[in-house]
Amino acid sequence: MERNFNKNELYPDCPIRNILNRISDKWTLLVLYTLNGRESMRFKELKEELTDISQKMLVLTLRTLEIDGFVVRKVYAEVPPRVEYRLTERSHSLFPIINQLIQWAKDHMDEILLDRTKALN
Repeated sequence: MERNFNKNELYPDCPIRNILNRISDKWTLLVLYTLNGRESMRFKELKEELTDISQKMLVLTLRTLEIDGFVVRKVYAEVPPRVEYRLTERSHSLFPIINQLIQWAKDHMDEILLDRTKALN
């Protein structure tokens, strides 16, 4: 269930490939975006917001984000155990870039869809 941390795959000498490999998968940005603006969220809350992610994939994504210092995981000694996740300062520093990417996508989506339609005809 762990992601492959093979050095050849992560291009350790290339910061762009290394970081983009980690944050550009299907779920990472969506998990970060869901956590943004909240002090913390429980696992169940994240799963409810991201309805199409499997529990296994959410666990894997959160672990990877924790390893890379984007998310802090806090476990409370309760029965049943309570686990909460929150963004780190590193994650918050990424949000101006994420917001720019979202705005760019909004600004260009119609023309991209039109180009796709033209290419398929």
